[in-house]
Amino acid sequence: MSGFSTARQKMVDGQVRTNDVTDRRILDAMLTVPREAFVPASRQALAYLDLDLDVSEGGAKRFLIKPQLSGKLLQAAEIGEDDNVLVVGCATGYLAALTAKLARQVTAIESDSALVAKAKDAFAALGLTNVICKAAACAEGDPSGAPYDVIVLNGATEVAPEGLFGQLREGGRLVGVSAESRPPRAMIVTRSHGEFGYRPLFDAAAPVLPGLERAAAFVF
Repeated sequence: MSGFSTARQKMVDGQVRTNDVTDRRILDAMLTVPREAFVPASRQALAYLDLDLDVSEGGAKRFLIKPQLSGKLLQAAEIGEDDNVLVVGCATGYLAALTAKLARQVTAIESDSALVAKAKDAFAALGLTNVICKAAACAEGDPSGAPYDVIVLNGATEVAPEGLFGQLREGGRLVGVSAESRPPRAMIVTRSHGEFGYRPLFDAAAPVLPGLERAAAFVF
C-alpha cells in the first residue's frame, strides 16, 4: 500500500466510521477516491487530516470540508443510484467525486473558474464520466440541470438559499451546514407538496460558501 492509501484507510477507520457513518457505499467511495488528487501538491501531506482543507491557490480561500462531515452529509442525503445530484461550492471537486460513486448523474458548481478547471482535470484523471463541473455562483445553483433529487452544500450557509430550494424535485432534499444561528448545525431541507421542511441533524461547523454569507449589518 502507498502512503496515501494507508492514510485513506486510517481516515475512514478513524474519522468516518467513528462518526456513525455506516453506509457501505459511502465508506467504499471514501476508500477508493484519492483525496490527495484534489489538493495542491504543496498540501497533499495534509489530505487525510481531520480538517477543512484550503485548496485555493491565490484568490478567495476555498475548502474541502472535513472527511467525517462529508461522509455524514452524504449519509443523511440517502442518495440513490438513479438520483440526479447538485453539489454546490465544490472547490476542487472531492465531495462531487464521492457523490458520483453514489448517484446516476452529478452536477458540481464552483464560483472560482481556476478551481473548476482543477475539478474537471481530477474527474477526467479518475475516469469519472457521470459528473460535470460548471462555473456558477453558489446561490444560483444550476437551473438547467434541475430538478434535483439531492443538493449537497460543500460548506455552510448563513442565509436560507431560496434559489437552491426551488431546484429540488418533489421529495428532494438539500443537506449542508446552516450557520444562520449558533451553534451551526448540519441540516436537511425536504421539499413536500411545495413546502420546505427543515430538520437539524447534528452540530457541525464548516467554512461559509461564497455568496451564501449573511449581509453585513449596517453600523452607524
